[in-house]
Amino acid sequence: MKVFSEKPKVILVPYPAQGHVTPMLMLATAFHRHGFLPILLTPNYIHRQISSPTHQHILFISIPADGLDDDTQRDFFAVETVLETAMPAHLKRLLGDLGGGVAGMVVDLLASSAIRVGRELGVPVAGFWPAMFATYRLISAIPNMVQNGFISSHTGSPVEGGSKRRVPNEPLLSAEELPWLIGTSSARKGRFEFWIRTMARAKSLKWLLVNSFPEVEELIPTPKSSSGAAVFLVGPLSRHSSPAKTPTFWEEDGSCLQWLEKQSSDSVVYISFGSWVSPIGESKVRSLAMALLALRTPFIWVLRPNWRHGLPIGFTHKVGSYGRLVSWAPQREILRHRAVGCYLTHCGWNSIMEAIECRKRLLCFPVAGDQFLNCGYVVKVWRIGLKLNGFGEKEVEEGVRKVMEGDEMKERLMKLHERAMGEEANCTINSNFTAFTNDLNIDTQKLPTKVQPPINM
Repeated sequence: MKVFSEKPKVILVPYPAQGHVTPMLMLATAFHRHGFLPILLTPNYIHRQISSPTHQHILFISIPADGLDDDTQRDFFAVETVLETAMPAHLKRLLGDLGGGVAGMVVDLLASSAIRVGRELGVPVAGFWPAMFATYRLISAIPNMVQNGFISSHTGSPVEGGSKRRVPNEPLLSAEELPWLIGTSSARKGRFEFWIRTMARAKSLKWLLVNSFPEVEELIPTPKSSSGAAVFLVGPLSRHSSPAKTPTFWEEDGSCLQWLEKQSSDSVVYISFGSWVSPIGESKVRSLAMALLALRTPFIWVLRPNWRHGLPIGFTHKVGSYGRLVSWAPQREILRHRAVGCYLTHCGWNSIMEAIECRKRLLCFPVAGDQFLNCGYVVKVWRIGLKLNGFGEKEVEEGVRKVMEGDEMKERLMKLHERAMGEEANCTINSNFTAFTNDLNIDTQKLPTKVQPPINM
């Protein structure tokens, strides 16, 4: 495929999950506004869902996902295998076919095999971290945690001493809340090895773009990563995407927006636990459903059909007109609505950013990965939400009441919104991104005009 354009091309390689593709699309828009032609690469099964006429400034290119098709269970390890074994060869061919004018690549660190491809072909590569910078600092501290005897060098599990021990230099976390401690012992070990490999590859990066704002007042706008890469905080990237609608992997149920129009201001609880896997299990689904029936507060609950096995019999009938159960929802539009009073969330980073953008207080129920650290910032640092430890009727009722009626919490949220998303913050985002693109252009001038693929391709 030859792509002819007077604009310099930037290849964007996201990790193939909704929470990673969405911010990468927003990053593509930022590149477009700075005079680049952004080219977004995704597997076939995602390309069909996101290539959109509303994003004509982005060139969408699909690459084969050998081993992943519409009927495949796409869990973390299945996706990792494809990214490691199949994707690099396809990426090399594509870079060779594109010819000259490739200014660089931006690679989601979770798709780190693409970093090697860029290095082999002499293409400048920037890393992309779609989550909070504090999470990057935590994961890059693995060698120190091993050296200090806090975690095992083989499994990443905490050494004997109890799961309640606090993580060194991160007092918001207990030892069992480290991002790779998910699932069975073998799954935990596999994730730990994944992060060690990822961070080793990231050491070759000159730049790291982070979809985050300074999480605390003292953090300088352009800190250094542990590998020495220059860090550019360019979040929230949603500042670059409005008013364009970001494509999603599933069809959204827009009828809930009409339902919201009939509700009182600040009366509705919006509930969503993300898009990757069923996050809370049947027993918790049932407990939350029973709590909502008892509470009788208006709600919208995003629950995929294959996650509904724990619902009580007749739940939708019992809920009546005061609740809506939907398979997927236009989340940003819902959070912007004046009727929504709080957001019950798993604390995925995109969801946290959208809540701050739309000035919605949070009820937090973190499940895995970076969600515990995100929750720690929401509850203990910014104090714009509360954490639920379970879905008992009393706990849910008290949580909803405290969050919806918390005037001091609302005031803190408004201040955080201004600091993260006000005009001064927007100037900082643009300044950081401009500094990166200027550096990228300087680096690109040193390169040959055409990418040369390896002879053994």
